[in-house]
Amino acid sequence: MSLQSPPAATAAAGLPPGAELEQEQGSAAPPAAEEDGEDEEEEEEEGEKERDELPAIPAACGAAAEGLERGAKNQFSTFSNFITTINQKKEGTGNRNSPTQPVIPSIKNVRDLPPICLDVRQKQRISIDTLPQELKAPVPPQPALPIRTKTVKDFQDDMEKAKSSGDWKAVHEFYSTTFDSFLEINAAFKKDANSPFNTTEDSGINAKFVNVVYDALLNTPQDVQKSVLKGIINGLLQEWKGPRTKDDLRAYCILLQNPQFSNTSTYVIYAHLLRQIAALTEADHHFLVHWSKKIAQRRFKQVVDRLLQFISLRLFPAKPEEFPPMVKCTWWIPSATKVLALFNAANSLISPPIISYTDFYNSTLDHIDLMEEYHNWQCYGNSHRFSFCQHPFIISIAAKKVIIQRDSEQQMISIARQSLVDKVSRRQKPDMNMLFLNVKVRRTHLVSDSLDELTRKRADLKKKLKVTFVGEAGLDMGGLTKEWFLLLIRQIFHADYGMFTYHKDSHCHWFSSFKCDNYSEFRLVGALMGLAVYNSITLDIRFPPCCYKKLLSPPIVPCDHNTLVGICDITLDDLFQIMPELAHGLSELLSYEGNVEEDFYSTFQVFQEEFGVIKSYNLKPNGDKIPVTNQNRKEYVQLYVDFLLNKSIYKQFAAFYYGFHSVCASYALLLLRPEEVEILVCGSPELDMSALQRSTQYEGYQKTDVTIRMLHHKPFSSPASEHRYFWDVVLGFSLDLQKKLLHFATGSDRVPVGGMADLNFKISKSETSTNWLPVAHTCFNQLCLPPYKNKKELKQKLIIGISNAEGFGLE
Repeated sequence: MSLQSPPAATAAAGLPPGAELEQEQGSAAPPAAEEDGEDEEEEEEEGEKERDELPAIPAACGAAAEGLERGAKNQFSTFSNFITTINQKKEGTGNRNSPTQPVIPSIKNVRDLPPICLDVRQKQRISIDTLPQELKAPVPPQPALPIRTKTVKDFQDDMEKAKSSGDWKAVHEFYSTTFDSFLEINAAFKKDANSPFNTTEDSGINAKFVNVVYDALLNTPQDVQKSVLKGIINGLLQEWKGPRTKDDLRAYCILLQNPQFSNTSTYVIYAHLLRQIAALTEADHHFLVHWSKKIAQRRFKQVVDRLLQFISLRLFPAKPEEFPPMVKCTWWIPSATKVLALFNAANSLISPPIISYTDFYNSTLDHIDLMEEYHNWQCYGNSHRFSFCQHPFIISIAAKKVIIQRDSEQQMISIARQSLVDKVSRRQKPDMNMLFLNVKVRRTHLVSDSLDELTRKRADLKKKLKVTFVGEAGLDMGGLTKEWFLLLIRQIFHADYGMFTYHKDSHCHWFSSFKCDNYSEFRLVGALMGLAVYNSITLDIRFPPCCYKKLLSPPIVPCDHNTLVGICDITLDDLFQIMPELAHGLSELLSYEGNVEEDFYSTFQVFQEEFGVIKSYNLKPNGDKIPVTNQNRKEYVQLYVDFLLNKSIYKQFAAFYYGFHSVCASYALLLLRPEEVEILVCGSPELDMSALQRSTQYEGYQKTDVTIRMLHHKPFSSPASEHRYFWDVVLGFSLDLQKKLLHFATGSDRVPVGGMADLNFKISKSETSTNWLPVAHTCFNQLCLPPYKNKKELKQKLIIGISNAEGFGLE
């Protein structure tokens, strides 16, 4: 006997209809190609054949699992008897747990409904009131729950008695009864059996009781743990048919937190649980998302980690014989990923989020064929064919960088090949330079020459970049390109240039609102950022996070040039990241308890200084005549923030946006969060100097030389105990000094996506007097270090050098 899905509940890839969730958070689809109808039919036929049986019920505790049944064959054969027993029980008792329920819209229509999960670029809170009418279908009546009076204290007393006496009968009876069906789960853990709890705001789950029961479960005997798994299977068999009530959703929410599912021996049961949850309607997913955000942080992360582990071990099982063949469970990974997407959506509803977005990364995916995933996604979009690119939150930034780099390389090759074909077709002699974006600039006219070159060679922006400084004999092996970026960025962002304003409180730059006739230089900055991403160069740029949010609004350049770009939902939190003092003042206005109109005497009009002239702007029509009051102050603050970060700099940012996308136009951008774009452009701020030590190369020095080596906590007994030298000094630096060292040696205090190893950091021996300070070649990430006599001298000279490097000539 196998666990059967309902009739007509089989879709492509072995998933039941409805398991294909709408576009999850952060996933937008490229134009999808039509799937071949015959392929779909074949997949459906395969899905009908893939009715796998559940395994024998094993124990779930890792250390105490010696009695688990081993081998897939034994598991399957043993379980058939158990299923038969359950079915006999069901036939005898009838459907008392599944009363007649009114019909709700067919699950087949789920794909036509709007997505429940949030796009990472549109962080709007969803309320059930915003759902379309078709989702507000008649709710099935809640079956009467059995009366269960056991409290947390009663359960804890039973556990203490069982541990002291060795008699686990009462505990065994509680677990076997509680998890025997979805109704029993609700009877035990629902806060009030007589209340419906039909809102998204309160799940009605007694979280404390659930946590206590699950925390104790893994410390119970094996027969108790097995009884829980048997009950879960019983519940899954009973609840597979018909529409879901809110009690069913509560049971799913509780079962997902079961720690037994960390053990691979329970994965077949876990997979069927995930399959049922993935197949729920959009409205049911909506409730689960909002209920999940109420789970405590530690428990929330445990559920996420279990789902990630499940995906990883299904992709790369340590013991393949533990699982059914992959061809018979192709729906495992899609189901788990879609359930994980619900938790990702729940995480994004909270500000700040429950866990970091990086906690959803699955590094196992770094080792699969990502380009095949990407190409499948490009071809089939969000159709029945599953791809991890449909759910980019699970793909790490390192993996996304690989996708973007390879996509860039393919575009580079394609553009270069087309140039070669055009040249040959005109019977002209091919030139190797035509395969590159060759930029020739004069140091004395760096900005203007760069702007002219990039404007004139706009068609070549997707070729490999090579830079030449006029009058200098240098072959660009990467150093000249990096130097060009460093010098150009430093010059453009200088205060005297007037394009950007540096805010000392937030340590970041923002676009100047000064009006001008030509915004081409902003386009140049955007193109520079695009070229940096395209050519894997890390830039020393300090833009606030909302800049990258605007840069992905929208992520694909619209065909209609009249469509606004770079406009996104802006909040007071975004202003805090740029102008904290002004944002604090506006926050004070919102919380002011007095009479705003009389005490502040403000209107919906703001003033800005431009080239020494004060100009006024109305935030809304006739704003100068509309006073700010207690009733409209929220509107005033929102309009003011929108004016500062969107409207007042629209032309500047639009030019910047088009410049960036002129180089980086790619569907791969749809995979990225704003934070990830920032990391690709500027690198990560998290330093690991020990990792830098392990990957450093040496020239003129050996790792064991006293100037370089660290003592590894074994002091010398001789006077040489002073000589702890370079790495001992650097690892003892404060974070601020470590950042200064990195900036001194590489031109940026941030780390590339690939980590410290990607810096290719080199320490060279400088054959100069030890009275000299260290020297850095930022273009090659090279530090030239004289052979200082002792640790004290090295530390003193190093601190002087890295703390006073600003304004030194670059080499």
